Amino acid sequence: MNHLIIYAHPRKESFNHAILQTAVQGLQQKGHEVIVRDLYAMEFQPVITSSEILGGVGEDIVQEQEYLKWADVITFIYPIWWTGLPAILKGYIERVFSYGFAYRYVNGEQMGLLKGKKTVIINTQGKSHAQYAASGMDQALRLTSDKGIFEYCGLDVMYHLFLESVPQSDEATRAAWLQQIAEMASKA
Repeated sequence: MNHLIIYAHPRKESFNHAILQTAVQGLQQKGHEVIVRDLYAMEFQPVITSSEILGGVGEDIVQEQEYLKWADVITFIYPIWWTGLPAILKGYIERVFSYGFAYRYVNGEQMGLLKGKKTVIINTQGKSHAQYAASGMDQALRLTSDKGIFEYCGLDVMYHLFLESVPQSDEATRAAWLQQIAEMASKA
């Protein structure tokens, strides 16, 4: 299978980067083709232009859309910042998941155009699951990303993994999370 990983974290020393390396290694060991789009390393320009809003996309966006067409599974690895996606990833989605490519309206009905593709979302967060649940933020995160972006565009969300209290986590916990990610990759 063809796996596209969209990665959004600026630090190579981060736990997110360890997640990325584990996922890539696990998928490649199973014989899958893997392409990683490291948005910070690419210096991806997240600001949408007025011409893009009107449907004119540049070669950089066409290339990213070709990667999405190629992929059977699209994995997103990113931290939760300010209860949402990092700005660079939000800009990627705004620019690349454009009208006519990722979704459109037919007779007033929204239609996702990425049907048949699966997605995996892996998030790190600073708070615990209990803290997010107490405020309802856990459900809000699933609603805004899973339903509001990915399912809206026709993607089938296979997994959405939230890794909690990452800054306070110990090595044993992190090792267990990486093992879980390796196992997920082996089942992909």
